[in-house]
Amino acid sequence: MDLPQQVIEVGELTLRRFDGEADLPEFFRVIEESLEHLRPWMPWVAEHSREQTADFLACRSERWADGREFSYAIVLDGAIAGACGLYRHDDTPDDSLEIGYWLHPAATGRGVATRAARALVDQAFRLPGVASVEVVHDAANRASAAVPARLGFVEHRRRPDERLAPAETGEVQVWRLTRRQAEALAAAGA
Repeated sequence: MDLPQQVIEVGELTLRRFDGEADLPEFFRVIEESLEHLRPWMPWVAEHSREQTADFLACRSERWADGREFSYAIVLDGAIAGACGLYRHDDTPDDSLEIGYWLHPAATGRGVATRAARALVDQAFRLPGVASVEVVHDAANRASAAVPARLGFVEHRRRPDERLAPAETGEVQVWRLTRRQAEALAAAGA
């Protein structure tokens, strides 16, 4: 099975595969410091605990190996500043991967999420059988929407979804970038 790179260097930004228990203290601290920033949009924040973070990190290796999830620590200035990944969900088309991302509030507004997402798009299209990449977020989350818009994704559709976090509207926005669109953007120098 072809897999994405485990470490991706993007200037001063590094995406690296999570290192299980070794990442637990720092990753847990970053989440703790980001709770109020994440709470409006991330349902898992409501049940956040050290145990939940340890469980998340413990299953990364298995999910990576079976091709379901490729999760990365976003490392900026030598410290974890958030997380991102490529995912296959039940409602994701078979020939597509979904990108997810979140940042510590101190790392926002610096293009970090956009650079991380761009690197993940590149990794996704290196994998055989991947025809498109999607970003899915609540329609009201403008910060999340700005990332795919900057990268040339096209709004594919909106669909109803269960409200699980306080600021969610119950409508998700699905952005899509096809392999062909990505090639055209690269040829145009975008």
